[in-house]
Amino acid sequence: MRIALLGTGFGQAHAAAYAARGDVEVVMFGRNPAKTAEAADRFGFASSTDMDRAFEDDFDLVDICLPLPLHAEYTLRALAAGKHALVELPLAQTMDDARRVAEAAESSSRHVFVDMFERFIPANRALFDAVRAGTYGRLEQLTLRNQTAHLWPGVSLGLRVLPLEAMHSDLDIITRTLGRPERVEVATVARDGSSAAVEAVFRFDGALARASVSSLMPMAWGARGGYTATFSEGVLESVSTMGFDGRPSGTVTAYTAGGVGELEVEPADQYATMIDHVLACLRGEAVNEIAPASVLDALQLTLDVEQQINGSVVR
Repeated sequence: MRIALLGTGFGQAHAAAYAARGDVEVVMFGRNPAKTAEAADRFGFASSTDMDRAFEDDFDLVDICLPLPLHAEYTLRALAAGKHALVELPLAQTMDDARRVAEAAESSSRHVFVDMFERFIPANRALFDAVRAGTYGRLEQLTLRNQTAHLWPGVSLGLRVLPLEAMHSDLDIITRTLGRPERVEVATVARDGSSAAVEAVFRFDGALARASVSSLMPMAWGARGGYTATFSEGVLESVSTMGFDGRPSGTVTAYTAGGVGELEVEPADQYATMIDHVLACLRGEAVNEIAPASVLDALQLTLDVEQQINGSVVR
């Protein structure tokens, strides 16, 4: 399978997953010739600065790891060229663009995937399974935590970008388990233009959720996160840590009237698992779990939070 990987920044997380496989041929595309060649060489890929080639040559999949304003445009371009597309999250900067991509994907014979990688983290899948099966009764309260140092040089995690860059995946967990909230309340603090924290509370009929994200942590902290899910008949708690490789490690613990027990969850690299899923879908071996239509509620909620923080009207 031939893959055009667009972007040499976060695209390297995808590149690492492809490089570990023996069934793909990847060309890495970027704007800076030296930077693109250096990144591609690191993974044993060919490189190119001719972005048009990605849509003209016989690539099966266009993997879009470009800046957010280009996500919708390049995804639609891939579909128009008859290519499958994998786009880094968020799907788009506005709901109009997101719906446009979702509609194009649904009417196309090509697949579009959105990199909702947190859906493939085993601890999160344990939560989804518990909610779906009613293992611990009804979900009444969900608290999500995401605290990180500046692990990626040059990447701003300031107040203006935190919702779309750092909260979106957690808000996807909320919409997948509790749906769309009736009310959203947001509080913030900013140290400077690159470091800040957001606390958001989401009110539902008979349930409450909270998402906390912070980029105020010192480098020694690394990145830590997890959730506490309180059900009518028990509690699930996930604790995770993450370093520069983007691969979390952690535990999931269940607390019930019968006592305390650690759940067995398989260790997994969520990016590699996401790539596995994409390629399995393209081979006809799986059903797309990260199609554009499935991310619209989470994107709308993220933009609602962004609007409260930045005062911009985003719909």
